Amino acid sequence: MKKLIAFISIAALLTIGLSNFVYAQDAAANDTTTVVKQDSTAQDSTTAVATTTAAATPAATQPKSFHQVLKEKFIEGGPGFMGTILLTLIFGLAIAIERILDLSLASINSKKLLKSVEEAFENNDVEAAKEVCRNTRGPVAAIFAEGLNRYDNGLEDVEKSIVAYGSVVTGRLESGVSWISLFIALAPMLGFMGTVIGMIKAFDDIAVAGDISPAVVAVGIKIALLTTVFGLIVAVILQVFYNYIISKIDSLVSDMEDTSIAFIDLVAKQYKK
Repeated sequence: MKKLIAFISIAALLTIGLSNFVYAQDAAANDTTTVVKQDSTAQDSTTAVATTTAAATPAATQPKSFHQVLKEKFIEGGPGFMGTILLTLIFGLAIAIERILDLSLASINSKKLLKSVEEAFENNDVEAAKEVCRNTRGPVAAIFAEGLNRYDNGLEDVEKSIVAYGSVVTGRLESGVSWISLFIALAPMLGFMGTVIGMIKAFDDIAVAGDISPAVVAVGIKIALLTTVFGLIVAVILQVFYNYIISKIDSLVSDMEDTSIAFIDLVAKQYKK
């Protein structure tokens, strides 16, 4: 439930952020018009026309920013497929950010935890070792706590519980990753679907006009290419996050395996005392 709430919150923040970005771009585009209107009320019509012409000339020659070009191309691609591709980006990023935050919180100093457990064992205080594990966050501490809960049943039960619970923890770490891979595959597929539909539109325009001139097919081809480009961009962005998350999970699993072996050795020494 907590993960669902976090996912919805992150998705909402990303959506609001993109909406604010669009509104900010529209506001920036209307600044020049507002200034011209204010000048026209203070001066006569002849001066206002001159001011408008002087203000419009540099604006026309000023190059567009990357954000403005991106927004224009997004609108030109059509709201249907471009909006769907944008949703895949939002949901993919929401899941990726939630996973990154969760995995970051799961990372701890396992050597320090092992040292604390070893000190408790040296004092023959198993309850103190359990308390250390319960008060430490992360999957490594949870695995240690599960093993110590079976301490009275013998070393074999401790090993079995650590192995079994380690598989459960690994599954939890990997939860949600399959959704990111789904969005990575879905984004370019939607882009290619938009490409096919754009080409169909281009051929329909040719059939209606009875002409194959560039002006007739330009709109359909533009839609086809823009949806493909945006789909590939979304897939590339999500792929970077996906690879980082996988490497983070592999690092945590490797740390769990190493520390679990060391923990079992500590428990075995404790039984021999």
